[in-house]
Amino acid sequence: MGASLLRLHFHDCFVNGCDASILLDSTSAFTSEKNALPNANSARGFEIIDRIKYEVDKVCGCPVVSCADILAVAARDSVVALGGPSWEVQLGRRDSTTASESKANDDIPSPSMDLPELINSFKKQGLNVKDLVALSGGHTLGLSQCGLFKDRIYNETNIDPSFARQRRATCPPNGGDSNLAPLNPTTASFDTKYFSNLVSKKGLLHSDQALYNGGQTDYLVKTYTKNFGAFSKDFASSMIKMGNIKPLTGKRGQIRLDCKKVN
Repeated sequence: MGASLLRLHFHDCFVNGCDASILLDSTSAFTSEKNALPNANSARGFEIIDRIKYEVDKVCGCPVVSCADILAVAARDSVVALGGPSWEVQLGRRDSTTASESKANDDIPSPSMDLPELINSFKKQGLNVKDLVALSGGHTLGLSQCGLFKDRIYNETNIDPSFARQRRATCPPNGGDSNLAPLNPTTASFDTKYFSNLVSKKGLLHSDQALYNGGQTDYLVKTYTKNFGAFSKDFASSMIKMGNIKPLTGKRGQIRLDCKKVN
């Protein structure tokens, strides 16, 4: 579940900041972000967050730790469990009282984006080009659905032919959209293989390969392939930065009793 928990934190932070809005179910007042295109039938791990919340509240004696903070810590602990770096998670975020399906559709980067669009998407969140490349390295973990890379493996030219053939075997031109494929060869190990893959034109998503396609990010991808230490260090710094996007503090927001609904 490591990759999925990391992704929940990322998809939370890119929509109105790290406020656990992604965890809320729909109400008469708003539609859940779980229904947005980037999350529907793919975001998962909600029940794990609920279990963590239950255990943490039990130890604390009452709800003092927000669901937003739990997402941030679970993301860090997932990376550490799978061999990645650790970092000090800043705490004190509070939970939102609303969610936005439309903002989730607009603000979470799409797998079909080119480099300028990706740079822009991250810039809107106060993140720079180095943050983009380092955080994309989160794709050193996990899987993706055939529907998201079908166009790449059948129609794109900046792709290794044998890699494209291998992926087509489980991703037919029609149907099979939810069939899974690894984002890189070692899906449960935090390493630099994601970046080496990009250099050999084996990026699974269009947005992955966009990072190494003759543009301004090529040099960073090259650096990370050779230097796990540099990647780990930059990934940790960028995670702290992403975790600091527009947190609700002080009297704003609330500490939810149940992560799925507003108090």
